[in-house]
Amino acid sequence: MKSYFKVHPWKVIEEGFDPQYNEVAESVFAIGNGMMGQRANLEESYSGHTLQGTYVGGVYYPDKTRVGWWKNGYPEYFAKVINSTYWSGIVLKINHELVDLNNATIHQFYRELDMFNGVLNRRSTITLNNGIEVTIESTRFYSLINKEYSALRYRVKTNQNCEVSLTNYLDGDISNKDSNYDEQFWLEESQESTSNELHLLVRTKKLDWLLATSCVAQFFLDGEAFSPEPQHSVKSKYAESTYSFSLSGGHEFVFVKHVISASNFNHPNDAVLIHAKNAVKKMASSTFESHLEMSSKAWNEKWNNHDVVVEGDDAAQQAVRFNIYHLNQTYCGDDPRLNIGPKGFTGEKYGGSTYWDTEAYCLPFYLVSSHSSISKQLLVYRYKQLDKAIENAAKLGFNKGAALYPMVTMNGEECHNEWEITFEEIHRNGAIAYAIYNYIEHTGDRTYLAEGGLEVLLGISRFWAQRVHWNNRKQRYEMHGVTGPNEYENNVNNNWYTSYIAMWCLKYTKEATEFLQSKFPQIFAEIGRKTSFDAASELQKWEHIMQYMYLPFDEQEQVYVQHDGFLDKELIPVNDLPAVDRPLNQKWSWDRILRSVYIKQADVLQGLYFFEDDFDIEAHKRNFLFYEPFTVHESSLSPCVHSILAAKIGEFDKAYEMYLRTARLDLDNYNNDTEDGLHITSMAGSYLSIVQGFGGLRIKNQHLQLSPNLPKEWKKYAFKILYHNQPVNIEVSEKQICISNLGESPIEFSLYDQPHHLGAAQTHVFTR
Repeated sequence: MKSYFKVHPWKVIEEGFDPQYNEVAESVFAIGNGMMGQRANLEESYSGHTLQGTYVGGVYYPDKTRVGWWKNGYPEYFAKVINSTYWSGIVLKINHELVDLNNATIHQFYRELDMFNGVLNRRSTITLNNGIEVTIESTRFYSLINKEYSALRYRVKTNQNCEVSLTNYLDGDISNKDSNYDEQFWLEESQESTSNELHLLVRTKKLDWLLATSCVAQFFLDGEAFSPEPQHSVKSKYAESTYSFSLSGGHEFVFVKHVISASNFNHPNDAVLIHAKNAVKKMASSTFESHLEMSSKAWNEKWNNHDVVVEGDDAAQQAVRFNIYHLNQTYCGDDPRLNIGPKGFTGEKYGGSTYWDTEAYCLPFYLVSSHSSISKQLLVYRYKQLDKAIENAAKLGFNKGAALYPMVTMNGEECHNEWEITFEEIHRNGAIAYAIYNYIEHTGDRTYLAEGGLEVLLGISRFWAQRVHWNNRKQRYEMHGVTGPNEYENNVNNNWYTSYIAMWCLKYTKEATEFLQSKFPQIFAEIGRKTSFDAASELQKWEHIMQYMYLPFDEQEQVYVQHDGFLDKELIPVNDLPAVDRPLNQKWSWDRILRSVYIKQADVLQGLYFFEDDFDIEAHKRNFLFYEPFTVHESSLSPCVHSILAAKIGEFDKAYEMYLRTARLDLDNYNNDTEDGLHITSMAGSYLSIVQGFGGLRIKNQHLQLSPNLPKEWKKYAFKILYHNQPVNIEVSEKQICISNLGESPIEFSLYDQPHHLGAAQTHVFTR
């Protein structure tokens, strides 16, 4: 872990340039707008360590699954959000010397991510080997207004007269870092370089995704527009224009690059390039500054609902805003075809696809911070992939409409290629069902069950009913050969969390069928015909499973046992491990990890977090105090759940420790892997650690409940939620709690289990 970036409440700041930390910085300073984004690569040439990355939502590649030994049921491919046309690069030469920070003397380097305005700024002053001092200032953003538009403003000043050569280019001849056999995914369609415009059209080798990138270049000298004559050049998947001109010492030129990136994800094949050309000309008719101002205003409005204020702890303040920023630049909820990849637009690890992280961690963030239509889109995404989930289950031998949602996907098909995950980490199915429950708990929108929710629940419950087996010796249903949330143990029997969420799914689906049958009998009948649902026999089978499900419990420790045999392991707490052994996933063999007691992330505790009302506070305490000492938190999803549960049971020092770990995971590079991209889906955890953990916020049966506490490190914190789509502000300080209803209708809520009423536009202050 390295505290490298400067602490600022609204910015991430890098002062001074460390080449060994550049790829981490490229991840941290990444920008995007929910439809596309890119890593913070330096605009000019850089010969040091760098991971160049530009990504467009919805455009992916089915890379051939690469495994050492093929097994029946393996997916045919691993889906990747692919590195696409690199638009922000330039080649700058001063007196014929290439500007490259890796081969120059750096006097000053400053880079900042302005999270409030959604913009990346950089300033560098260097001396080239030819003795010329060069100052560079760049500003780059992705528009939150026009999701296909991005732009760059690049200022250059020298200390003496010189000759400048600037090459503006679009490069589609790129590949993914993790591609099999260094394969490239793009084919050439057309390229064009003319006047001040560049246009490039490329096509994927599979699936025929088309991506058109169009650019208009502009130049200004000391604030006045000028037009140096370009030299044009094109080659396969590449187009460039080179501009040469004289620059007097002390004077400044500005290069502006307006870019449209359009794909056939949103446009007909024959219209993609035409649209990009027309759109970029329209955008270039207005100034860079005007587009930036409009995008910044949209970011400011987004912060009005999503911000969390922390007083007295700048590191905590910066961290939660950093995570909220990256969640919003990854997913905006305006397209049900898009979801939240674990790396977003910041890197390529995990393929950039959809995981169960969305439903378990991200959905709760959007449920309380955004209009309910945003979170509903995430449910619709899964409903539209139900047929694929049924196909996934059929490939593994399940039938009669059983659905297994994929561990990793782009279009609903499973595309994860590790057997212990693909075949065994089936608890992900339960997270999809829990998301429907969670959405209805927050919104009261039970009509979603009729719109698709019940069909999803039926498919999931049919899977569980077939996945369990009857153990005649124990007279119990069991589930063998699974991997729980703790991926440091595979192929175990009777993982408590997996079995519990399976049992819960059956119960909730039964309740959903009864609701629809009584309230919407015609719709229920139609769903029954569509899914061949035999309510009488299937519900009877589910009832029997619920009644006789085996859930391992240890009488001596009075804890739920993570899985059969867990307590037979050598129970050595993490604190007794030598520091040189951490992190285990980088220091130990996989064999040694599998045989150890160590837990990657919340497993039993994940169940207590989801189903807290099923267990009393003493059960929470016993299980937390037993399992947390064996947890290495080497999953980014781990610290937030532990923070929330620690706050619930009064372990406030542990809650704060875990909050900082989840909030500053990438900023401080806790797991030594930030260079691969940020942990986007776990970022919701820092928000939840404050709102659900310290704030004690719950919404149950559409009723707001609060039980706040204040970390001793903080003076005050405040957050705004949307409750029944009305804004409510909660502020907690040492002596009081201030709750403001900013909406137009009265609200009912509970504070420390005491009911309260608050009228429209009213504020009430409670003494702590």
